[in-house]
Amino acid sequence: MGRLNPLVGLILPAIFLVLWWYITDIAHLLPVNQFPTPGRVWNTGLQLFNNGELFRHITVSLGRVLAGFAIGAVIALLLGTLVGLFRPVERLADPFLQALRNVPSLAWVPFLLLWMGIDEPPKITLIAIGAFFPVYLNLVSGIRQTDRKLVEVGYIFGLKPFALIYRIVLPAALPYLLAGLRIGLGQAWLFLVAAELIASTRGLGFMLIDAENSSRPDIMLVAIITLAVLGKLCDWLLQLAERWLLRWTDTFKGR
Repeated sequence: MGRLNPLVGLILPAIFLVLWWYITDIAHLLPVNQFPTPGRVWNTGLQLFNNGELFRHITVSLGRVLAGFAIGAVIALLLGTLVGLFRPVERLADPFLQALRNVPSLAWVPFLLLWMGIDEPPKITLIAIGAFFPVYLNLVSGIRQTDRKLVEVGYIFGLKPFALIYRIVLPAALPYLLAGLRIGLGQAWLFLVAAELIASTRGLGFMLIDAENSSRPDIMLVAIITLAVLGKLCDWLLQLAERWLLRWTDTFKGR
């Protein structure tokens, strides 16, 4: 079977857009003040883009997401490697981390405000918390899924611990790590809205909440669509990196 055209992925969004247009513009099944028409959302988005407001919100939110994701991913990489490689570290740290993983994101907000104030640090920290756990869990799972025979061969050939990790364990865990990074980046975007509840005056999360308070569903939809597009673009970039980094593997690609 030949390769599918990448534009196939636009079919479902196009169907959704047609249904949206029919429901709001033709059938009038929902009032405009609850669910605006595609044309109204488009015009609002153009207006926000032309006056620079949308770009300012995007810039602020993108900076927060990338900073929080980078911090969370680096910490997860360090802790995940230690926990995955050494049983004593797992017994010491993993139960505590698993308990923290189940704390709802909004539960951190009051303490982050109390500890860090209302500037950027609490927002970035909350996003880092969201990005940390998927990367950590996937990396630990990947390390533990490493073929034991490969590790034994490394010992037979006299590989030192660092070389063993670098040449055998981490390459075996790389698919899991990359999957964790993709999930973690998605979580970073999800935590962004909660983070921008913290005394924000800029950002897509603030834009969404401010539009809700002012009863502007058109602006709310612009913010939601922008978040979806930016999240997809970031995930697509990680997909490209994943394909390049895993080009040496011979795995099932689907039919």
